[in-house]
Amino acid sequence: MGGQACVFYGAAEFSRDVDFAIVADPENLDRLKAALADLDASVIAVPPFSVEHLKRGHAIHFRCRHPEAEGLRIDVMSTMRGVADFSDLWERRTTLQADDGTLYQLMALPDLVQAKKTQRDKDWPMIRRLIEADRIACRDEADPGQVAFWLREGRTPELLIDLARSHRELAREITIMARPLLSAVIEEDEPAIENGLAEEERSERALDRAYWTPLKRELEELRHA
Repeated sequence: MGGQACVFYGAAEFSRDVDFAIVADPENLDRLKAALADLDASVIAVPPFSVEHLKRGHAIHFRCRHPEAEGLRIDVMSTMRGVADFSDLWERRTTLQADDGTLYQLMALPDLVQAKKTQRDKDWPMIRRLIEADRIACRDEADPGQVAFWLREGRTPELLIDLARSHRELAREITIMARPLLSAVIEEDEPAIENGLAEEERSERALDRAYWTPLKRELEELRHA
């Protein structure tokens, strides 16, 4: 997940680290510890590496010292706000294979978009780029489910209006079920769409701040300890 996954999906982002969503059970953490040992990686901040902190929603941060990964930062998480459990993430993952045969297991695009709905300024332009890149790549072969995803998550009036013109009934259905903003899209009321998009973002940022407030308090207590 994170910036490297965005690169794979065609929404290029310069990223200095690698983020992983993992299963937080003892057996899996033993495998992860072995991999981190191969990278000569150690924890660089609070919280410490534990099942309890991962299940609470914290990220664990590592820095690699192996010569072939010198300075690389690795962040791992198990629980994220608004994101499905790992079993669901894994079942609908995207698998890519590189020319050398290496398999990359990516968080599915809808899950990645959900994970990007944070209070961080850089994440919202990335959501827009992810949706736009997906539409460019798949517009000639998109099924109704994919079009519905674009209508639910699109971040610009131009994209949403274009989709609604071609898929008006689907846009009406999603308006009722999931996204009232699409009523303004169907009417092609650009100022109302802009206001609706801004309100959606404000709401998600507020939810993310509320989610992280107690977790940040725990981190401060760990630092002081």
